[in-house]
Order: sequence, then structure tokens, then C-alpha cells
Amino acid sequence: MRALRVIVVGGGIGGMAAAIALHRRGHDVQVWERAAAVGEVGSGLTLWPNGLRALDAIGVGAQVRSRAMADTEGGIRDRSGRWLTRTDTEKFADRYGPVVAVHRADLFDILRTALGENRLRLGVTVTGVDIEDRWRTGEPGGESHRGEHSKGGHASPAVGVLHSGGVETADLVVGADGLRSVVRTAVCPRARPPRYAGYTAWRMITEPLPGLRQGGQIWGSGEIFGIVPLADHRVYMFGAVNAAEGERAPDGEFAEVRRRFGAWPDPVPRLLGAVSPDSVMRHDIYQLPDLPTFVRGRVALLGDAAHAMTPNMGQGANLALEDAVTLAALLDNGEIDDALRRYDALRRPRTRALAHQSRRIGTVAQWSWTPAVRARDTALRLMPGWAMPRAFARALDWTPPA
Repeated sequence: MRALRVIVVGGGIGGMAAAIALHRRGHDVQVWERAAAVGEVGSGLTLWPNGLRALDAIGVGAQVRSRAMADTEGGIRDRSGRWLTRTDTEKFADRYGPVVAVHRADLFDILRTALGENRLRLGVTVTGVDIEDRWRTGEPGGESHRGEHSKGGHASPAVGVLHSGGVETADLVVGADGLRSVVRTAVCPRARPPRYAGYTAWRMITEPLPGLRQGGQIWGSGEIFGIVPLADHRVYMFGAVNAAEGERAPDGEFAEVRRRFGAWPDPVPRLLGAVSPDSVMRHDIYQLPDLPTFVRGRVALLGDAAHAMTPNMGQGANLALEDAVTLAALLDNGEIDDALRRYDALRRPRTRALAHQSRRIGTVAQWSWTPAVRARDTALRLMPGWAMPRAFARALDWTPPA
């Protein structure tokens, strides 16, 4: 396939990874990001074996591992602190591959360096995508026209991208612009909007606390708390509670976190004592109803723009990385229209199944009716050690397309 001019809308993890993967294959790629800067300073990320394989495929896996935390203990405890299930990380790694935790800011730094500054445009707001076949473009980087072919016979159908500075065209547009995707409205004009999952979440990172390697989650009644040690002795934490959509704490979110979780089992109180109050972020949790397609014309969706899901399997960013690598590989092996059809056929069933599984796990984790909570905790306590990893096998057993 000839080199394509590609515009990636959205500078998140999936968008940056897609741009790197496409650039490595010789395409002329730009990432357009609405924000003035990329990256997240206040949260961590678990990279599962499938996500690490995707990072290996774009040449940054070793760098990510060098800045990540591996081999931490994990599992699920009940509200009293008693272990319900524990993960044998050594056996897990032998079967599926390693799991690591990384600061999102570190991952963004690695991706941005790999992409190169000249391929990232910040402060660009995309307002629409014109998929209709009335644009034509010549060779990558060449002049584009509306409603006519460029001279020399090299023109091909293109996509018009409307943005804060005007209109530009590309051979391919990748919509990686997240939950409230503008590009998605062009691909699926009748798509249902994201649906509130019924709970809200706080994310935060501690100051350095040497010696803590034990992570995992504590499940209560309509509340959960997660602990993820990072490589620099800091700890990423998250809490989730059933709440009305849009609800916010009148005296600040850190005060609400302390009220909710300050008396939870050790080490939660100690960890909260090492958090800067103004660093706590709160986000309501949403899930995207299934889309009828991830592609239309020369436009493809990936990541949350295509399949935003609840965070209960920790797979959102990992699947976005899979999307990015898969799209680039398929474009390497066929004509663009055929490659996009194959991308949709591969990615939509897989991400749909995992999004549904994540939603079910979230429903159970957020149960608040006391008899149901007791039954859930008993079932987890009686579950054999191999059962929990096996439940994640469908997500983890993925390798990049050849």
C-alpha cells in the first residue's frame, strides 16, 4: 500500500500508539489533540500481558517495563480486611505473561518521545468529520481539493476534518477522541450516548512510601478501594462508590474520600495520609452502548471512542493499544477499505465481549444489598486459586496480527 496521510484525532494512549504504529510503517501521521498538553499527572495504569505485547509491537515495551512496577502481590479483601482471593503472580506470569503498573505520565512521556514532537499538534479542536466522497487528495502532504481530482491521476477519496483552524484532508482519519468522541458522531450518527454505570470514582497517587509491594482491592457494600504500587515507591489508588450521576462533595473530594475510606483496613488510612488533597481526581463511570460499526468510509474508531467500558477489568487502555497495533498491521497487508472492514470484524466482537464482562464484574463489585454482599464474598472465598485468572483469559490471550 502507498503511504497514507493520516490524522489521528485525540492524543490519549490509543491515539499516540496508533500514530507510532502507523509512522513506523511509513505513513505520514499527525496527532491532533484538543488540550494544551498531553498526559495525566495523577493516576496510574495496569498494563496486562496483552497491552505489553502491543507496546512491544510499536517498539516501546522495554522502555515501559524499565519504568514500571512488576510482581506485586494482589487479590481481593472484604471490608474487614480478610482476604477473599489472592493471586499467585508467579504462576500468573508463567501462564499469561507479566503484569506491570506504570504512572500514566511516564507512559505518555515514552509515547510522545517515540512519536516525535513534529507529529503532535496541541490545542486543535476538531468540530466535525466529513466522510462524504467529495474530497480528493494527492500524494501524502500534497494539495487537496473538494469535489475534484488532483492532477496526475494520483487522487483518491479523502476525509475532510473540520477544526478550530479550518479544514484539512487525509486519506485516513482515526478517531481516538475518547468517551465524548466527535469522530464517533460521524461514523455512527445514531449511536446511543454513553450510559452512566451507577457509580463514581476517585483517583490519586501518594507521595513516596518505600516498602509497600502489596496491592489489590477491598470490596465493601456499594464501595470498593484499589491499591496499585508504582515503581518510584508511590502508590496509585482508586475508590468507587454508588452515587447519583454528577454528584460532588461540597467540601472537596479529598474530604469525601477520607469520610468514605478513612477507617478502612490497613494500609488505606496510612496511604490516604500521604496524598496531597488537591491531587485527587473524581470521574463518574460511563459505558458506551455497543456500536453497529467501528468504521465508515475512511474513518476508524479506537479506544474509548469505540468501546468505552467500566474499569473493572483494567482493560480500557490495553484494548486501545490492541486497536492501534491491529489497525496499523492490517493497513500493511491490504487496501485501505478492505483493511478497515477487517479491523471492524476483528475488534468489534472482542471489545464488545470484554466490555460486557467488565460491566458484569462492576455490577457484582458494587452490590450494596447485605445478603448479596455476603453471598458474593463467600463465593470469592471458596473460589479455587485458578478461577480468577481464568476469568481474564479471554482478555490476556491476545497477540498482535502478523
